[in-house]
Amino acid sequence: MPSQAFVEALNEQIGNEFAASQQYVACAVYFESETLSRLAGFFYAQSVEERNHAMMMVQYLLDADAGAIIPAIDAPQVRFEDIVEPVQLALEQEKRVSEQINRLAALAREEGDYASEQFLQWFIKEQVEEVSSMNDLLTIVRRAAADPLRAEEWLAREGSAGEAADPTAPPAAGGAL
Repeated sequence: MPSQAFVEALNEQIGNEFAASQQYVACAVYFESETLSRLAGFFYAQSVEERNHAMMMVQYLLDADAGAIIPAIDAPQVRFEDIVEPVQLALEQEKRVSEQINRLAALAREEGDYASEQFLQWFIKEQVEEVSSMNDLLTIVRRAAADPLRAEEWLAREGSAGEAADPTAPPAAGGAL
């Protein structure tokens, strides 16, 4: 069973993942309001992914017979000046989540909790991909700030719509609905 310190930290991370999910919904809604459906779709998909990360953590705690707690979260930022601002916010968020996951892995190692450390390896790999993806998108929206349809075209051409589920991902509570 994971240490109490790890369980508390992972429950906090569950809140961080749900907050990230809500922030991505807010970004998607902004892009929808700007009639930028590809950017909106990208962020709606990111929201589902972050929600599923939280549910994977919930499932891990349930499987470990530890207390899973769904914490309250703060409201997301909903107003943006331009198409660059939500993507910049998302990149900062992904970098912050990467740091949080790394701290969780360090805590698990510190506590001698090798099962929890192993569980977090997938998230570490995932965060490298998330930061890279958001960094690429930020580069594109900066270039396309004066003509947002160029960002839409890039997503249509380069986007990862229909990407297959990662078979190495941990199971999510609720079956990753």
